[in-house]
Amino acid sequence: MSECTHDCSSCSADCASRNSAPVHEKPHQDSKIKKVIGVVSGKGGVGKSIVTSMLAVAMMKKGHKVAILDADITGPSIPKAFGVSGQVYQERGGLLPLQSKGGIKVMSLNLLLEDETAPVVWRGPVIAGAVKQFWTDVVWDEVDYMFVDMPPGTGDVPLTVFQSIPLDGIVIVTTPQELVSMIVEKAVKMAELMNIPVLGLVENMSYVVCPDCGKPIYMFGEGSSEKIAREYTMPLLAKLPMDPALASLVDAGRIEDADEKYLNALSEKFSV
Repeated sequence: MSECTHDCSSCSADCASRNSAPVHEKPHQDSKIKKVIGVVSGKGGVGKSIVTSMLAVAMMKKGHKVAILDADITGPSIPKAFGVSGQVYQERGGLLPLQSKGGIKVMSLNLLLEDETAPVVWRGPVIAGAVKQFWTDVVWDEVDYMFVDMPPGTGDVPLTVFQSIPLDGIVIVTTPQELVSMIVEKAVKMAELMNIPVLGLVENMSYVVCPDCGKPIYMFGEGSSEKIAREYTMPLLAKLPMDPALASLVDAGRIEDADEKYLNALSEKFSV
């Protein structure tokens, strides 16, 4: 018997995975989480963590209680973006997440390591188990919106999140190139297989702003994200530019100081 790929569309086996809904894990008993949103991409390097951070900041500035579960175990960048450092500690039978200056709760593997630059050389099942524990063993308390920063692709960890955590939907991050658009379709189809709603698409690195005239310059072409959004009848939530000022804020751990126009572009169309 061949190994299960978890893609029921290409398999004729009459197995339990086909006939039963995912059994979601329960969060820690002291966690009260209203909405859980996964932020995904079909490939790396599209700025998924920045979009996750900006969505969290946008909803925090609307008055919501917000948290980020950093599921990108081997490439965790959320703590850096928020200037959060130090190690989490145990209390009330679980781990307490750290908080940003604006009060956003963050849980990331970097906050469990003595040396945050140490590589995480783990196999897929171990990484997936760690992500699951961030859901079950962390005392999140009251959260209106939790954003899950997923690793790229459609492998073990995204599958674990889809099956273990009750997602209310996902946001897909892309860039304008046609090749990346093809990868987006893979993420959309995986969400369909797992019965997870796609809340919308965010096109990152969409353009640069001319320093002289202020007009957008579309370096990688224009229209591919609109085409995919129409094809899958989902909203295009925002088109974010390549902005050196935003990159500097991330490097300085000050993503919460991001330009309001970018945050508004994300939050105005985003509602769950």
